[in-house]
Amino acid sequence: MKQIDCLGLACPEPVLRTKQLIEKENPVELKILVDNEAAKQNVSRFLQSQGFQASAEKKGPNFEVTGKKPAGTSCSCEAMPASDEHQKIMVLITSDCMGRGDDVLGAKLMQGFLKTLKEMGPELWRLMLINNAIKLTIEGSEAVPLLRDLAQTGVPILVCGTCLNHFQLLEKKQVGEITNMLDIVTAMQVADKVITI
Repeated sequence: MKQIDCLGLACPEPVLRTKQLIEKENPVELKILVDNEAAKQNVSRFLQSQGFQASAEKKGPNFEVTGKKPAGTSCSCEAMPASDEHQKIMVLITSDCMGRGDDVLGAKLMQGFLKTLKEMGPELWRLMLINNAIKLTIEGSEAVPLLRDLAQTGVPILVCGTCLNHFQLLEKKQVGEITNMLDIVTAMQVADKVITI
């Protein structure tokens, strides 16, 4: 079994090293050592996207993420699949307030923006939240019901794991999947349009 030691590595390095190993050696089974919950989730999700069955086990303060390839499958380290029916618009939100100046007004504007995002219809392909915007996904945020409603329409809501760790809010996240910089960059590459707020 191939093993990668990613202890102490910041996002997106654990996912990038896992991707490199898969592309280079196409292993049937591999183990990745990581030291935080966000890395555990990011590596597990990446392995699953590549056709591996992923599991994680806590080992002291760290995690061992194991990927096993089911018999008869092959590796496909490719960009995220997308539908050809509609334009793919990715919305990247970088703050919990919209605009600069008055934060109370900015918070109200952001609530209105999130309520209205559904009007983009099927062209809204991904919603990414980074930096201070991750605070929209945590318990107590008025945005959580709006984001849950949006997720129920099928829009993937991806929340930066590094940002959650930085603000020490990982355990308070209520909506969305944890993501990493590789996912963000790949989504930007695949999207027809990226709108940054």
